This record gives sequence, C-alpha cells and structure tokens, in this order.
Amino acid sequence: MTFTRYAIYFAPPVEAEWTKFATNWLGWDMEAGETCAHPVIDGIDVAAVTEVPRKYGLHATMKPPFRLCDGQTVEALSEACARLAATQPPVTLNGLEMARLGRFLALRPLGDETALNALAVACVRNLDSFRAPASQAELDRRRANGLSAEQDANLVQWGYPYVMESFRFHITLSGKLDKPTLAIVQDALETQLMPLLPTPFRISDLALMGEAEDGRFHLIHRYALSG
Repeated sequence: MTFTRYAIYFAPPVEAEWTKFATNWLGWDMEAGETCAHPVIDGIDVAAVTEVPRKYGLHATMKPPFRLCDGQTVEALSEACARLAATQPPVTLNGLEMARLGRFLALRPLGDETALNALAVACVRNLDSFRAPASQAELDRRRANGLSAEQDANLVQWGYPYVMESFRFHITLSGKLDKPTLAIVQDALETQLMPLLPTPFRISDLALMGEAEDGRFHLIHRYALSG
C-alpha cells in the first residue's frame, strides 16, 4: 500500500477490552485496516459523533503526521523508529480519565506525565530528519486557528504547533460536539468505556503509521520500548 504521510502513534494494545470497545466506537480498525461496526447506544448517533476522528483510528499522537522529505525512504524511517524505541523505556501512568478538551472528548493520562512527555519529545526530535518542511499553505492553515508565540515557533521548527512544551497526550473519542450532545456522549462513555480502562496505564511500544490516499491511517509496525 502507498502512503502519503506517516506518523508515530501510541496505539493501544489490540487484545485489551477497552481497545476493542473504543476501536468499534470510532469505526475504524487501523491494525486490521478495515471498518468496524459501531456499538448501538440509545440516543446517540455514534457514526456522526465519531466522523472526524475515525480516519485516524484509536491512538495518541507522539509525532504528528508528516510527508517524507526527498531522499528518505520508509525503510530508513522504520529502522530509525526501531533504534529510537530501543533507547526509550516503557512509560507507566496511574490510569486514564475522560476529559473534555474544548468541545471534544478524549482520554487523558492520570499521574506524573514527565516520562511520557519526554518520550513524545524524543519522537518529534529524533525522527525530524525524515519530515518534509511544511508548505506555506499548511503554515497559513495552522496559523488561522490562532497560535501562541511558542506554538508558532513549534510550527516553524517542527511542522506542528502542539509539540514539545505544548504537547498534551490525549486519545480522541469524538469530534466537536454541542454541549447537550457532549454531556450525553460523555455519560455513555463513562458507563461503557471507563470500567474497561487499565490501572495502571502502560505504554510499552510505539507505532509507525501510514496515511492511505483516502486519508485513513494504517498500522505499519510496532516497536517495543526497551531502553
């Protein structure tokens, strides 16, 4: 399969019950590379609620999507991911919680995020030689959302505003929702998903992802954190 962009994700363990539920919730299984049936929940149009994040799959972004720069190959990127993962230890946090980030819902980690943030910094910095520079159109589109000076500096240096000190680990579960829908969806997820979430929450590998021409992301390979 040909990919237009690549990214480094935390991809939840495929065998976990919470992964299975949340993958079905979003409707796209990035590991299998296929759509899946949404759960049926009274009063919620799950397909509409999850339309925006669906193509990305169940994940937390560690290095945002990028195009390969001239002269680089997927094989070389994969080798670099393996080398990076071999230098990084697994990360353990207390658990996950449901959070409202603006008008969308996401899972956020509980506990000290220092090691997690350091892992994200390593992903962004150590793999950046593979990233093609952002186009002027991309820069303009990001700036149209309103950026702080720090975020704009990140955009220029790393191709994305919300990295380094502006990074905030999150696993997106919905698109932007109005307040009444947000409350209904949050109640449903707290009832059905929260009891499945792991305690503690552990990140034991990194996932190299590829974006297909239809915009959907596929798992290419996992790399165990063994540093």
